[in-house]
Amino acid sequence: MSQALDVLRSRFGYDEFRFQQQQIIDGLIDGRDALVLMPTGGGKSLCYQIPAILRDGVGIIISPLIALMQDQVDALALNGLSAAFLNSTQTVDQQQQVKQRLRNNDIDLLYVAPERALNEDFLQMLGECRIALFAIDEAHCVSQWGHDFRPDYQKLTRLHERFPGVPRIALTATADQRTLREIEQQLQLEGAQRFVHSFDRPNIFYRVTQGDNNRQRLWSFIQQHHASDAGIVYCLSRKKVEETAKWLGDRGRHALPYHAGLDKNTRAEHQRIFLQQEGVIIVATIAFGMGIDKPDVRFVAHLNLPKNLESYYQETGRAGRDGEPANAWMAYGMQDVITLRQMMAQSDADEQFKRVLHHKMEAMLGFCEQTGCRRQTLLAYFDETLAEPCGHCDNCVEPPLTWDATEAARMGLSCVFRTGQRFGVNYVIDVLLGNAKDRILQNRHDQLSTFGIGDLDQNEWRSLFRQLIALGYLYADIDNYGALKMTPDCKPLLAGDRQLWLRKFEKPVKTPKPATPKIRTELREGDTPLFEALRLHRKQLAQEQGVPPYVILHDKTLAAICAQRPDSVEQLSMIPGIGERKLELYGSELIRITREYPSDGQALSGGSD
Repeated sequence: MSQALDVLRSRFGYDEFRFQQQQIIDGLIDGRDALVLMPTGGGKSLCYQIPAILRDGVGIIISPLIALMQDQVDALALNGLSAAFLNSTQTVDQQQQVKQRLRNNDIDLLYVAPERALNEDFLQMLGECRIALFAIDEAHCVSQWGHDFRPDYQKLTRLHERFPGVPRIALTATADQRTLREIEQQLQLEGAQRFVHSFDRPNIFYRVTQGDNNRQRLWSFIQQHHASDAGIVYCLSRKKVEETAKWLGDRGRHALPYHAGLDKNTRAEHQRIFLQQEGVIIVATIAFGMGIDKPDVRFVAHLNLPKNLESYYQETGRAGRDGEPANAWMAYGMQDVITLRQMMAQSDADEQFKRVLHHKMEAMLGFCEQTGCRRQTLLAYFDETLAEPCGHCDNCVEPPLTWDATEAARMGLSCVFRTGQRFGVNYVIDVLLGNAKDRILQNRHDQLSTFGIGDLDQNEWRSLFRQLIALGYLYADIDNYGALKMTPDCKPLLAGDRQLWLRKFEKPVKTPKPATPKIRTELREGDTPLFEALRLHRKQLAQEQGVPPYVILHDKTLAAICAQRPDSVEQLSMIPGIGERKLELYGSELIRITREYPSDGQALSGGSD
């Protein structure tokens, strides 16, 4: 591992590994397979980049993100690494040059899409090369139960069949236990070692709002917390994307739309502007974002309900990749639920798949309507326990309006029990409301003691059942048509030994919302002029090289320069994020600028400000 640590320090400018990076890298170097689940911004790419450098041959990186391959290769080049990509954006001559470099063993890492990786001509060419490893990025795309399903991912076992001695690593930031099992099965990684890091992103503040006029509430949120920050706003439809981007633009923000209905060149240009300029807001459908490596996205907002918690978790994880404070804000209404249900009903998927989608949507709704810590519920969905409430979500900071739902919950659970735990939410609610539908009459459930006893309306019953599911009193049996099943937790509630308070369905009374902490890299008094001068210099370098500013240096690196005030290249080399290559390229100019801004914040005569 001393070699791996040397590469980490010399090429990437970091002193030590984080999370489980060292064990993963060690295993790959030794030729062992790995399945890695690590949060966005956790350093997944280092887990295959360093072994690809140290092992003999080229590392083949399978990625669905053609639009980002150029940025990934540019970032590696700035660290002094030999990287390339092969995709449809290149001319025939450009592709031939890459192939020749590959045959000459002149490439450390090669990025390709899954479709190209399965191409017979490409596989034959690989047969003529030395291969260090295969890295399958965004591996959740293999799962038909996942949120970014790509059928070609399920065929990637051909790589293992063709090159059985080459180690493989599958990586994702988002997968529940079902998806992890499917990744293992579909990619034949049953023997791989699993590395599952915590799903917790403690720097993100979670807030969910209900009510009318979502767009105006979004604007108030942006103005209060992110008046000049970069962010992403997700909408369910292309029309809403276009309207919201224009609406934000009319109010003075640089906002750009992104959805699959735009032509490829427009999408690429909007993505480039978002990555390379500061303070830009992208308004998008879920077509945008997977693999976006922009560290200073300060907020992610949802103007519609996401389809499931996996999507929500991954999309919100695009905020605060640098570890600095960030916001995940969402507004939703019942119309979102109706729209998503209509989309499911109109889908050509089989009934089993629809039941899975329905269950996932109910879990998403339960997350929205709960009264407890949102982070605890989100982590529990991914089978992780958070012992204490986080203190960093809206429910922790501003406890919601609640009501004593004990008796209503007992009625609901009793109805589930008396109908045999064989029916879904809609059926049970119909019984509680006394709706004498044909199916209920056929089952003679109109004669049950729970028929018609409910004094809540349909929406209130739905809210109650979603919260009972979210709190673990009930679960929807996907393999039995979504039938509600009771858990052991029901016993003390039904026995009268437990009281249950739930979130009120009614629109909450508006109360002043305390501002979340100002989102900005922490600077000492007097450091701001130097920080801004360094940012200006970085922006000029980025424009000259045609890369995003963060590819040159992260904000955290600039803040560290301000804090430590290095006076020599040797001192500058100790700053995290500055490796040998960047020291060679930028070191002397960074020292010059730093010397022009003493710690009292005043630029010396002739400063570059």
